[in-house]
Amino acid sequence: MMRRREFITLLGGAAAAWPLAAQAQQPQPTRRIGVLLITTEYDADARPRLAAFRQRLQQLGWTEGRDLQIDTRFGPVDRDLRKLAAELVDLKPDALLAQGGTAVGALQQTTRSVPIVFAEVTDPVGVGLVESLARPSGNATGFSQFGYDFAVKWLELLKQIAPGVTRVAALRDPAQFAGGGQLGAIQAVAPLLGVEVTPLDVRETAVIERSIATFARGANGGLIVLSSIPADNYRETIIGLAARHRLPAVYFKREFAAAGGLMSYGADNIDQYPLAADYVDRILKGEKPANLPVQAPTKYELVINAKTAKALGLTVPPTMLTLADEVIE
Repeated sequence: MMRRREFITLLGGAAAAWPLAAQAQQPQPTRRIGVLLITTEYDADARPRLAAFRQRLQQLGWTEGRDLQIDTRFGPVDRDLRKLAAELVDLKPDALLAQGGTAVGALQQTTRSVPIVFAEVTDPVGVGLVESLARPSGNATGFSQFGYDFAVKWLELLKQIAPGVTRVAALRDPAQFAGGGQLGAIQAVAPLLGVEVTPLDVRETAVIERSIATFARGANGGLIVLSSIPADNYRETIIGLAARHRLPAVYFKREFAAAGGLMSYGADNIDQYPLAADYVDRILKGEKPANLPVQAPTKYELVINAKTAKALGLTVPPTMLTLADEVIE
């Protein structure tokens, strides 16, 4: 039988442990992440990006509804991104994820204190989003697509698959500074390859149709679609016009070739979203974006649509088939 003194001692020890047990059972504070994507909610490209981001955060130990909340805004190019950025910042997030330089710019106009992790940005130093790749210095860091010089590769590939091309239409977003840099890089080397470059603007369907139709009236034409969100949004229109006017074309991402475009060369952008989740995780644990270097892709993929090449009467050189990461039959 337990003596009274032993019982009191045991009871006192248990009481002392109660605060510790209660403290251990306290829920962890919920951290909040705002996401700004330059696409529509129903765009098929948005789902894999968000899924890859969420899956990696879960692997890192975060659980939505328990210690994590993700608020997403979708901002196609025809919407006011500053309004969406302000909505996200008003939610007082601990970190922000942005797709593309336009989204980062809108967020930085709204806040210079909330950490921003970006993906799919062309030349973040050149467009003024960070001071340097190694030391971003401000409140933004993340993952770039490629620099301006990368655009030269598109012209070289176009000449390899269609040597007879002497005129190239470069479809670019006139409102995007990076598009001008890509165009300048192509124009600098075009004379060496015997090519004349004509810039065309990505604006709205009617403008794109009219400008490509006008360009296609001349002989020996080809098309390069420079990296931009508007070009992505008008993907089906551009691919259809290239086929209708029989223009060999090279695009900046695989989705174009998969949808019927002749050829694409670029990084797998979805791969950047798990990496962005790693940076968000580190920021939530106390690191500063200014100290996290901007990273560039380590691998680029060449995708050739052999069916489209055949429809255009083109013979893909064996060397290109060997170098291709994927050939769509």
